[in-house]
Amino acid sequence: MGPRDGLQNEAPVPTEAKVELIDALSKTGVERIEAVSFVHPRAIPQMADADEVWRRIARNSGVRYSALVPNLRGAQRALDLDVRDIEVVVSASDTHNRKNVNRSTEESLDEAAALVDLVHGVGGTVQVIVSTAWGCPYEGDVPAERVLGVAARAVRDGADSISFGDTTGMATPGRVTRLIGELRSAFPDIDVNLHFHNTRGAGLANVLAALQLGINDFDASVGGLGGCPYAPGASGNIASEELVHMVEDMGVDTGIDLDALLDVASTAERIVGRTLPSQVLRAGPRTRLAAS
Repeated sequence: MGPRDGLQNEAPVPTEAKVELIDALSKTGVERIEAVSFVHPRAIPQMADADEVWRRIARNSGVRYSALVPNLRGAQRALDLDVRDIEVVVSASDTHNRKNVNRSTEESLDEAAALVDLVHGVGGTVQVIVSTAWGCPYEGDVPAERVLGVAARAVRDGADSISFGDTTGMATPGRVTRLIGELRSAFPDIDVNLHFHNTRGAGLANVLAALQLGINDFDASVGGLGGCPYAPGASGNIASEELVHMVEDMGVDTGIDLDALLDVASTAERIVGRTLPSQVLRAGPRTRLAAS
């Protein structure tokens, strides 16, 4: 998520730096990179060069490159550039959805249904991201039945997968367990991705809770970059290298080269010009020993 969610909350960086970051990530063993967002430049000026970035990145055959879109217009822009893996975000919180895309949740779901048909018509896939799944900075707790209702509508309308976004880091392991348990009861076969922000320090604990329920698809951002311009207080996503460091030590084979990922995190720090919050980037992996 680093090139998209990670950079959308930073001062705009040059196109060539974005391409450098994506190409470096492509060589670490990650299987999916959300490279850009096709959103209006007035809304997210950091993504104003999305078309150029998409054209210039060097494709690795082992990586799926995807793009986030806010609406049908963004989806058409993406399809015109031959993007075939698309994410569209719908907030479970009506207030956050209006702040984010200037329409109600139901209006966004209606458009998402048309978007799914459009993308499927050219052989693409659509992941519907249900943001504010564990709480909204404007409304507080969002009832689980509301979150599941948004997910259910997206599934009925043909979404290929569902992602639950913890937009401002309001999730805790117990809340993750409850929501995912209810989702599995209602939709045992749907592919599920989870997107945790580490705003309150619970990101990796939430991953562990979800792993124990069989979830194995998580968003992360190199260096812990990230945030939401329409969610006050939101900090970065869980750091990719911290996630890999933890689960590899648990015996989970990610196929990702941690040393290479740490090098990319250092590159990300240089690109954005500030110290990033990743603790593994600061301390190194547990296997790195100090000189005696």
